Amino acid sequence: MTTPFKTSEVARLISDRVDALAHRKTQNEIAAEAGFANANFISILKSGKSKLPLDRVPSLAKALEVDPAYLMRIALEQAVGVTAAKAITEIFGTPITANEKAWLDELRDASVNSDPRITARGRSTLRGIFGK
Repeated sequence: MTTPFKTSEVARLISDRVDALAHRKTQNEIAAEAGFANANFISILKSGKSKLPLDRVPSLAKALEVDPAYLMRIALEQAVGVTAAKAITEIFGTPITANEKAWLDELRDASVNSDPRITARGRSTLRGIFGK
């Protein structure tokens, strides 16, 4: 079997999370939590032999303890390609993670919901927080 998605972000994330969670749960337990009938499907996803079905993103995200919006964003790119995923997000918006939502909520609170434009100073300050 070929591995067309071996270098995908989805395959890397699943592999990294399975490894990170290994001290608390097995790969078979993760597969069961995600609702996969075949526990081997996690291995298939990790190796890049198959795409992650989009309808499985919420349950797998929960089992892997990752933000479902992040997993959906990278799974969408894997499922339809970068160009089509970009078109979809341009129309429907980019799914945001819980952490991104917290930043947005704080921005809205700090600006008293005034919808401020990003300024050069604001951009520089924000990038400075992240060392950019």
